[in-house]
Amino acid sequence: MRERVLVAMSGGVDSSVTAALLQEQGYDVVGVTMKLHDDGSDVPDKPCCSLDATSDARRVCEQLGVPHYVLNLVDAFTRDVFDDFVSEYAAGRTPIPCVRCNTFTKFRDLVHKADAIDARWIATGHYGRLADTPHGRALLRGRDPAKDQSYFLWGMPRSVLDRLLLPVGDWTKDETRAAARRFGLRTANKPESMDICFVPHGDHARILEDALPADAPALQRGRIVTESGRVIGEHDGFARFTIGQRKGLPGGSGEPLYVTEIRPETREVIVGPRESLARDSVHAHAVNWLAPTPEAGRAVRAQVRHRSTPVPATIVHTNDGTLAVALGERVHGIAPGQSIVLYDGELVLGGGVITRAGRGSLPVLAA
Repeated sequence: MRERVLVAMSGGVDSSVTAALLQEQGYDVVGVTMKLHDDGSDVPDKPCCSLDATSDARRVCEQLGVPHYVLNLVDAFTRDVFDDFVSEYAAGRTPIPCVRCNTFTKFRDLVHKADAIDARWIATGHYGRLADTPHGRALLRGRDPAKDQSYFLWGMPRSVLDRLLLPVGDWTKDETRAAARRFGLRTANKPESMDICFVPHGDHARILEDALPADAPALQRGRIVTESGRVIGEHDGFARFTIGQRKGLPGGSGEPLYVTEIRPETREVIVGPRESLARDSVHAHAVNWLAPTPEAGRAVRAQVRHRSTPVPATIVHTNDGTLAVALGERVHGIAPGQSIVLYDGELVLGGGVITRAGRGSLPVLAA
């Protein structure tokens, strides 16, 4: 009897090839598209999360001769992802909704749907790899550094790894598109989705203006202040800024200025030179481990942004869902609300949501 696999179908080329490959390998494939917000009518040409995307997923499934379902997750997505996005910006932090979506919506509900249809496996088109280790199944970086998506996957429950398939994780994007052409899939040349699915124009401030009350402090005028306390201008809401940003700041200071701190309590945006962004320690909460919990003192590599280069680091402590890491070299522009993900070589150890980044060495404490 063929093993059944539930494939998350976004309507893009990666998930389309995932379904076709698994069918070719002899799996009993069932496709599912997640309806995450409204009806997508405001973003009709988006490569994912739209009516067009759902239609593409359905047509690919029809071509493969496999069932296709639409899973309504609007309420869960609104609660766990969209509302969090709004509240984090309103608190002066910079969230990553894709991490929240993977953590609280996609994989959790994929497993529930898989159980409902007696599917042994779930599969996605993410560029990551899986490996069997003495400690169980583990997540590795995707083979193609330019497409690796492991940074966004640290929050999934570790138990999901035992049921997960990532067929394109060993491929480059060009190889995936070549496979799509070989299968004759309509999505072979479909453009990639780069923006946040519910921010169709890449302008998060427009979303916040619609979601927050008109008198929300995050959208009120405030002062732009240098680190020495000198007021150099005003802004139209601190939620429009993130750590490391240059756009929207006054000129004429003689050197480029960057946002170094956001103070929601006073509605101040603090600015300074680039060297003021340098940090050598990170604290995080909501920590999740995809491997056995590492002990204090362990050497790892830490990544604090999706496109950033991992740096050598040492775990200082891991207590009660929190994490402190000493970085082996200074990193610029670490923003609260973003993720820190820890690696041992290619192996994803786990990660957490950054609460603050600091200067100065941290003492290594017992775990």
